[in-house]
Amino acid sequence: MTSPLVIIPARLASTRLPGKPLADIAGKPMILHVMEAAQAAGIGPVIVAAADQEICDVVINAGGQACLTPPELPSGSDRAWHAAQLVDPAGNHDLIINLQGDLPTFAPEHLHTLARVMDNPAYDIGTLVAPITSDEEKTAFSVVKVACNFRENATSALALYFSRNVIPWGEGVFWHHVGVYGWRREALKHFISLPESGLEKREKLEQLRALEAGLCIGCGHISHAPFGVDTPEDLERARKELGNGIA
Repeated sequence: MTSPLVIIPARLASTRLPGKPLADIAGKPMILHVMEAAQAAGIGPVIVAAADQEICDVVINAGGQACLTPPELPSGSDRAWHAAQLVDPAGNHDLIINLQGDLPTFAPEHLHTLARVMDNPAYDIGTLVAPITSDEEKTAFSVVKVACNFRENATSALALYFSRNVIPWGEGVFWHHVGVYGWRREALKHFISLPESGLEKREKLEQLRALEAGLCIGCGHISHAPFGVDTPEDLERARKELGNGIA
């Protein structure tokens, strides 16, 4: 049995879309859409790990929980670990779920899928994948692909490699990686102590550091990938899908 703690890292200093956690979508900041989806899952406490006091204020005023983390932390994984130590110093939660704060259409049930992956003690880390449904999605470098093989009736599969290129070769399902992670507490502690790995630098994918260090990543599949908001165009798409009244 695991005791999950859901942590949503967020910072205002985004290169392509500055201030995006507080961008208005359907009348509320994006970070609140993600927080409310995590709360609706009901699998454990939900904490926003913010690099900025302004984000903390918005979350707390909405009735959520937030903690302020150093803005210089290099990644969401570092921010999640820092927050876990602040809010759970005794280590009562042995599963730390790192949910990206830029997934405003994320469905609550996906967190249950992720938690079920981590019922398998062989996995140090869990994540989500969805089938790729178009050639455009398959060839886009912004879409991270996963080489994994779900055996018949299997609910999880071992991740063998992640790439921005199309993998694996041949006929069959191609899997779109959804960047949400379930970390065993000790695995996250170990991961953030490691330097960047060679493949991580080459592919610009943090999860390759984990694979190079020998950590096992299990994948759970969902029907479709929720899109992330990284650009102004993504933000407009989110506003249309969620019925925003603000242009």
